[in-house]
Amino acid sequence: MKMIRTMAAVVAVASVLSACGGGSDDVGKELGLTNPEIHFVHAIPSGPAVDFLVNGSAPSGQTNIGYKGVTNFTNINTGPTTVAYAATGTTTALASGNFLDVAKGHEYTVLALPGVAAPDIGLIDDPFDKGLLSNSARVRGFNASANATNLDLYLVQSTSTDITKVSPTMAGVSFKNAVPASGQDSIYVSGGQYVLIATAAGSKTPIFQSQSFTLSNNADWLVTSVPSGGALSALVPGQIHLLIVQNGNTSTPSVELSNTLTGQ
Repeated sequence: MKMIRTMAAVVAVASVLSACGGGSDDVGKELGLTNPEIHFVHAIPSGPAVDFLVNGSAPSGQTNIGYKGVTNFTNINTGPTTVAYAATGTTTALASGNFLDVAKGHEYTVLALPGVAAPDIGLIDDPFDKGLLSNSARVRGFNASANATNLDLYLVQSTSTDITKVSPTMAGVSFKNAVPASGQDSIYVSGGQYVLIATAAGSKTPIFQSQSFTLSNNADWLVTSVPSGGALSALVPGQIHLLIVQNGNTSTPSVELSNTLTGQ
């Protein structure tokens, strides 16, 4: 739970963060003072372009979103909120969901998912409880792969990719769900050179291993599994890619990592 602080403390901490390169917007989020923000992720391979709808209408900049598209965060009101996505230019929802109590200082993510029989939707409420003086990276996993319904995700140093004696960084990520779960804060790690490895939950046999990549301090990442093929009927169980959604990075909002394992 976010602690109540005096305005004098807010000013003092904001001054320190400013000197260290922190932003006043992050300070407001950490203290639960800013308006809630929401954005949309298109995670349906080969899916059509869609419009993101909040309470029945598309906010500015939230239309004509293609696969791997990630919209900028936009402010929304507090309280119950209905979200959906529709074929571009229409308001007929392909899938919809609800946030029961949108709160100040929180970030909300809505994902278009390839469901088992029809388009589906994923919802994440991120309370953004990052420490005021922390420069750690924030990371959360999400499973958008109906053909890999339970995954363990390992974020490991690029110099040590043997996971046989390592616990998953994000364990038991089930289809349509996040780890840490919606409503809980992200995990925090130091910046560095990493590799992402995915296995079926409880297994130590990788079904996906990424190339090495840089995770910067203060990054805010959502690691989303996506099916590696097109139509779900043609997918092979366990065939996935990992999509990195870089929250707040409008220049490169998402990157699909390649699987380095032979035959995957």
